[in-house]
Amino acid sequence: MKMSDDVANLILEHMRAMRADMARMSDRMDVIGAELLIIRQHMAGLLGTQTLHDQRFAGIEVRIDRIERRLELVD
Repeated sequence: MKMSDDVANLILEHMRAMRADMARMSDRMDVIGAELLIIRQHMAGLLGTQTLHDQRFAGIEVRIDRIERRLELVD
């Protein structure tokens, strides 16, 4: 019976180590998920800023076209 107790203890020891490893991986995945959320929010902000700039540039382009027509600078 001594041998089977040693085997059972060894199996339990390995299972505890695996459980600890899985807990660490789970914690790390939580951190990675939070970091990914932050990156997504940052990207959304950048896209919003880019859209605003595009709209402003389009408005400026319309104004320049109108000025060129009034000054008869258009070919």
